[in-house]
Amino acid sequence: MTPIARALGRRRLAALLPLAILGASILGTGIASATDAPVAPATITAEEAHMVSPLNADRTALGLIPVRVDARLMAIARARSADMVAKNYFSHTQPDGRNVFDILTASRITWYSAGEIIAWNNYPIDSTTSAANHQWMGSPDHKAIVISPSFNYVGVGLAIDPATGVKLWTAVYMKGPDRTGARSAVARPTIRYATMTTRRVTLSWWGGDVRLQVLTAGLHSFVVQRKVDGGSWMGILKTTYRSAAWTIHTGHLNQYRVAAIDRAGNRGAWSTVTIDLR
Repeated sequence: MTPIARALGRRRLAALLPLAILGASILGTGIASATDAPVAPATITAEEAHMVSPLNADRTALGLIPVRVDARLMAIARARSADMVAKNYFSHTQPDGRNVFDILTASRITWYSAGEIIAWNNYPIDSTTSAANHQWMGSPDHKAIVISPSFNYVGVGLAIDPATGVKLWTAVYMKGPDRTGARSAVARPTIRYATMTTRRVTLSWWGGDVRLQVLTAGLHSFVVQRKVDGGSWMGILKTTYRSAAWTIHTGHLNQYRVAAIDRAGNRGAWSTVTIDLR
């Protein structure tokens, strides 16, 4: 293990020391549901998002599906980088003897295989990501993790040494259950005259599950809710159908929203339409 300070003491201008666990992944099982994770979610920073983009570009260039960002992995990756900066070491094994696989399991995250890559450099903030990515892709062991067809989620964490300006990167890859909500969209409603005070409204929607590299759960159903005159959303339908019709009264502002649910129970974002009959 080479301390960061010692490595910098060698005065390697813009040096980069990447490291990866041999074998790229370890098989195992988590100890709880993938949705039961006490790790505090991390809000991705601009620099971390910038790192995710080239890592996924490396995958798509080979016809692979981009890995999805997992907030739990973001928190772990950032904590790993911060620990290395705070305790002045550069290793996959922490001073307390734990590695990322121990942390994943202790965090009660369900995972089937995982890999970690780390790097440090003293490049400026606007080029540290490209430098680390270039070095990772130039190493067979690191590249094998980045372009693995077995992983579907990633977390990237950056920590900066306030004294030296060294940037320390950690990327944690994982194969785990689908946690990504399905997609949905709703069409403009069809409104037909019914009576003097009512209209017949037909609403159509469609959707699908977001495709992961592995373990895509698949679309299960849709949920439809309605809100009248700015009131509360009320569930009116859960279905596998793609359209429905209702009779509504004039003189009111009606809003409908539709969301898709996959077979793992992940609900996606709402798609909303407004029908103003006032």
